[in-house]
Amino acid sequence: QVQLVESGGGLVQAGGSLRVSCVASGRTFSSYDMGWFRQAPGKEREFVAAITASGNYRVYSDSVRGRFTISRDNAKMTVYLQMDSLKPEDTAVYFCAARTSPRRTWQDLGAYAYWGQGTQVTVSS
Repeated sequence: QVQLVESGGGLVQAGGSLRVSCVASGRTFSSYDMGWFRQAPGKEREFVAAITASGNYRVYSDSVRGRFTISRDNAKMTVYLQMDSLKPEDTAVYFCAARTSPRRTWQDLGAYAYWGQGTQVTVSS
């Protein structure tokens, strides 16, 4: 069992930056690939970025590649999402998740068994 708690969301102007964090507790964090997803009002939850357990491979959605950076600190049991050049369409609740089904794609919500409660990110125009 892994418990995940996100923080760092808030209100930012378009073009600005924000970093959200996700702290894990419970079983060994360093053994899990981790992902970030987001969900805007009235829309389905969508994949944003993911990172392998060791941190040596990252994958991003087309909509955030080049603007967002995922990273992790296994000693602190924390995964981060640095968001730069934010746009109003990035407004959403951001969730971190631990990947437990490596045979499913990174973008598949079903590949992740453990989820945080989410943190709101609002980008004003």
